[in-house]
Amino acid sequence: MVGGQKRQALKHYQRDFYAHSAAASKAVKNDTNDAPQHTRDLQQRKHSSFEAGRSGRLNVSSTYYTVPNSPGKRRRGDSEVPLETTEFDFTTLDDFPDNLQNDTPEFVEFAKQGTVVQGEVLRSWRADTDLYLEEFLRLEGRGDYSQDLCVCGEEAPIYHCQDCYGPELFCHLCVVHIHERQPLHKIKRWDGISFHDITLKSMGIRLQLGHTSHSCCDNPLPAFSDDFIIIDYNGIYEVGLDFCGCASAQPHIIQLLRVRLFPATTVDPKTAATFRALEYFQMLSFESKASAYEFYKTAAHLTDNTGIHVPKDRYEAMLHMMREWRFIKQMQCAGQGHHPKGIAATEPGACAVLCPACPHAGKNLPDGWDNPDFYMPYIVDPGLNQGYAFFVEEQAYKSFIGSQERAVQEMSSCSSHDAVNLADTRVSRGLAATGAGTVDCARHNFKRPCSVGDLQKGERYINMDYLFFSSMRSSADVLVLNISYDIACQWSKHIWTCMSTFPHQYHIQHHEKSITFLVPKFHLPAHVAKCQTSFSFNFIKGVGRMDGEAPERGWADINPIATSTREMGPGSRRDTLDDHFNDWNWKKICAMGSIFHRKYNFALIEVQERVDDLNDFEASLATDELAKWRKDVEEWEANRSRPNPFEGRATTTMTQAAVRLALSMAEATEIERGNNMSLHDDISPSVLISSGLELEDQQRRLEFDAKVAGQHATDAQKGKLIQRVNALRRRIDTWARVQLLYMPGVSHLRSPDDIATEAKVHNINLFLPSSLPHRVLCDDHLLKHEWELREAQAYDTLNDLRTVLNLRYHLYKYKDTFIRGQRANTRANGIINNAEHRIDALSLKYTTSRGALLKLASRLGKNDDWERSLKPLDKQKDAVPLKHDDGRTVGQQSISWIWKTSGSNSNELGLQDSLRVEWCKARAHRWEEEVQLLWEEMRRVIAFLDWHAGWWDMQGIQCAFGSLQAREGALAYARRQANLRRKMAVHFKSMWAANPSWQVPPPVNLHSSCQTPTPLPLTGASL
Repeated sequence: MVGGQKRQALKHYQRDFYAHSAAASKAVKNDTNDAPQHTRDLQQRKHSSFEAGRSGRLNVSSTYYTVPNSPGKRRRGDSEVPLETTEFDFTTLDDFPDNLQNDTPEFVEFAKQGTVVQGEVLRSWRADTDLYLEEFLRLEGRGDYSQDLCVCGEEAPIYHCQDCYGPELFCHLCVVHIHERQPLHKIKRWDGISFHDITLKSMGIRLQLGHTSHSCCDNPLPAFSDDFIIIDYNGIYEVGLDFCGCASAQPHIIQLLRVRLFPATTVDPKTAATFRALEYFQMLSFESKASAYEFYKTAAHLTDNTGIHVPKDRYEAMLHMMREWRFIKQMQCAGQGHHPKGIAATEPGACAVLCPACPHAGKNLPDGWDNPDFYMPYIVDPGLNQGYAFFVEEQAYKSFIGSQERAVQEMSSCSSHDAVNLADTRVSRGLAATGAGTVDCARHNFKRPCSVGDLQKGERYINMDYLFFSSMRSSADVLVLNISYDIACQWSKHIWTCMSTFPHQYHIQHHEKSITFLVPKFHLPAHVAKCQTSFSFNFIKGVGRMDGEAPERGWADINPIATSTREMGPGSRRDTLDDHFNDWNWKKICAMGSIFHRKYNFALIEVQERVDDLNDFEASLATDELAKWRKDVEEWEANRSRPNPFEGRATTTMTQAAVRLALSMAEATEIERGNNMSLHDDISPSVLISSGLELEDQQRRLEFDAKVAGQHATDAQKGKLIQRVNALRRRIDTWARVQLLYMPGVSHLRSPDDIATEAKVHNINLFLPSSLPHRVLCDDHLLKHEWELREAQAYDTLNDLRTVLNLRYHLYKYKDTFIRGQRANTRANGIINNAEHRIDALSLKYTTSRGALLKLASRLGKNDDWERSLKPLDKQKDAVPLKHDDGRTVGQQSISWIWKTSGSNSNELGLQDSLRVEWCKARAHRWEEEVQLLWEEMRRVIAFLDWHAGWWDMQGIQCAFGSLQAREGALAYARRQANLRRKMAVHFKSMWAANPSWQVPPPVNLHSSCQTPTPLPLTGASL
């Protein structure tokens, strides 16, 4: 016993996490006291349970209950009268609710945080380490049980069972009697000095199959060569096993299965695994992605960790049993055991765990759901998988892919998508698959039936087409589809043309459906500007706050299993992944109660804030303009062929490339007229100025890179910089010679040796027309050329700056959301720093361009209209993203001027266009839709669980079995599954009922009277 002071300290910091503490408090509620007491024959033990409360504080409940003293710790003078003990009534556990926190007798809230408490626990424990060590060593001996006779009074107690409760020792007869039906316990024998291992088989225990306990078999048949191995979750055991050889005996595999042993073979089995071992490994692989090899080796080392008595190798048998176990459990959970035709009647995708929140005709949709006037949101998602569950049927899949082997992958016309451009170049020699693709429920992150398949040469369109059309066969009734794919802008171009090459059963009546192609939110910034408005989730009506990134989250869960599956055969790999995908879906269902509860409460808060923000925004806008913008948005939502209101409509921004082209065309016209002003065969005046601007840009980049390298650059970095310096110096020297032909006055400002003698090449003055003193004459054509190129350069720079600012914003959001760990954070910070450096360089480039325009304007007599679009740039104030750190779209007052400048148009027109686009984004009331979607999804979840419970009720009486026992088991299993669904429905409703608004349907679309069904979003991705 711990002393009084020690007990008081432990009262505040001890964590015992014993689930039976609350039950024990009820069982001994008449014997609890405020402080522990000692009696002569009884000790009062204390158990403390710690749980984190809602406020973040630690809730502690303490319970005292009475237990007998051990024989070796009785006090002097204690009588030898046997102690009267009462057997603990475990039935009281059934009366306890799931949340024991509200049912414990005493709560104490500590102000200290959990980390502080943990530190106190360790410091307190450190003082008792010698005590722990002494007790560990004490357990190596006989302890308090060194008596000469066993409790039976027959023999000396020299045997101890490690798996039975308590440290007691027994004699040979008692051990055999106790373990007649426990052949998988580990026994140790005391040889007078120490314990050593001994098997129950060597002690004469045999496991008789085919008969009830304590009944004899008239014709026992030993297992093959009397060499039977049983694999359990905590060891590998050699047991004495006898089959029943009576006339009425069942086949050997049935005899094994009825005692929950899974045979490795169907003929003369000599290896089996316990059901609990297979189930334990299945759960372990789901949670930790451990391989079968790791599990088997763990069991082998628990049996013998010395290498002296290595158990017989049954690893191959373990692999076969685990694969068969997964298949049988999959069929059982899908109800195929209750089907009159059994496993042979399994339909494609029948074993997949379905998403209860997605629409399923006849299951969770009300009558009239297909009426065009009936409003209801539909959410589904496309991905890559096959067969009875998630993988597509392999033979048909590979046969079709093989028939399209010569199909050429079209190159991407958007950004350089490696998934598209490099698909045909993917190294696949010697590989059965280069990856896998899935079609997921984008809204709820579920794997969809028959929607996963292997990729033979990367992410090709033909593979994704097959998986998409296969997935849609189970959702043929859905009228509205939202299809999300990270390269949807390219994949959607010829999807319906490609569908004509598929078998007829894969065709979709797309003309009768409303189908929208989208790009997931995180992938969208990598696309060109046109895609960012045409394929954005934020602008599509009916999708709520969905981001379309479901497959990426699924890969994060399944990727760790790759270390095991990559060495498997194709069939075993698909079976394993199907099992893991089913577990993923089932966990999603179990968590739907809390997930929907949290999301719905959060959405109710957000929707009101968004409405208030929009009202404030609209109050500052002109009424006539607002009415016109609202009409444009509603027309576009009704007809997507109308002009997109989310795209800017101001005059297209001028670019340097466009100006260079215009100057070249003008020079070509002059040459045709016979007015050739070029003084050099290869370099015209416009080319001279354009080349000078490029050299100036190279000087800035070189100076910036030299500063980044610093004084402690490596030899390799120094070598590359010197090579760039030398090359740039030679280019400037060549350009300067041609410059003298067009600008001879420069010869008075720069000597022939200045370029060669200047130590820092970025400090060489190019003496472009804008930098010439007024006293130096310069041709007006050169001044005009530089004006046009400088103005275009300024607009180009602003456009690049806006792009990098948005990129930096998304990088920060991604880092905060997904990046964990020092290595990942270091890499992320490096990428963000590169973006910061790019912003600095662009800011300097714009400032230089604007400074040159100021000088040129005075020489060319320009007015100040251009200054209203190209304002002075304050990097800290103006170079900011269009969004705040919290991700909300800003209003008129806080938009930086760089976002209102759209090109060479007037500033007022650019401002109005920017305001219109920002209003359209704010009006896209996705949070209102989110509330409506969540409410409908919660209704569908309850409806689906009720339907599924009724379906299981019908399965119990559907199939005729050959025996009453099998019929009873099938009926019991079906009833258990039905009751489980009903309990889940009741549990979910009790959680959601805490919010009174869940009882009433939310109002439909507060800002628009247009009511259309919400699309079914499908999202695809590959691994």
